[in-house]
Amino acid sequence: MPSLGLQNGTVVVVPYDPRWAEEYSKAADELYDALEANIIAVHHVGSTAVPGLSAKPILDLLVSVSDLEQSLEIIPQIEALNYEFRPKEDIPDRHFLRRKHGGIRTHHLSLAEPTSHYHTVTLAFRDALRENAAMAREYSELKLELARRFPNDRPSYIEGKTAFVERVLRDTGF
Repeated sequence: MPSLGLQNGTVVVVPYDPRWAEEYSKAADELYDALEANIIAVHHVGSTAVPGLSAKPILDLLVSVSDLEQSLEIIPQIEALNYEFRPKEDIPDRHFLRRKHGGIRTHHLSLAEPTSHYHTVTLAFRDALRENAAMAREYSELKLELARRFPNDRPSYIEGKTAFVERVLRDTGF
């Protein structure tokens, strides 16, 4: 059974899979090989980056770039790795791409500047969960409950997590 993949329009949260770290390493190596000096770093973010945390089986990657607008120039190289650019996403300080196999989403990739709000809070939230097992357990339980309640309603699933995410970020100084 593959460790990654979720049908479009569905919300499924599964127990942590240690293969997610291996999938991250493969994806990061691919990106470093293709983009070389055009990127600063590739980070494993999102719930799959937190050992023990239940998650949607989609790998979240944050690629640090020195200039967001200039990073548009590397989009074709990322698309050559089977990522699809999604220019109409609603987060203003990042570019978003996703990788799919058929109708199955496997990877989400964001390009952002290290000083951007998106970059900063994404790493802060991941790090807070990695450092606090009780908080990670609470988030895991919340995600499982929301996925059970909203299996075909991503907006409601995401909205259900908002207060928790905001609390964690507030507790970490954001």
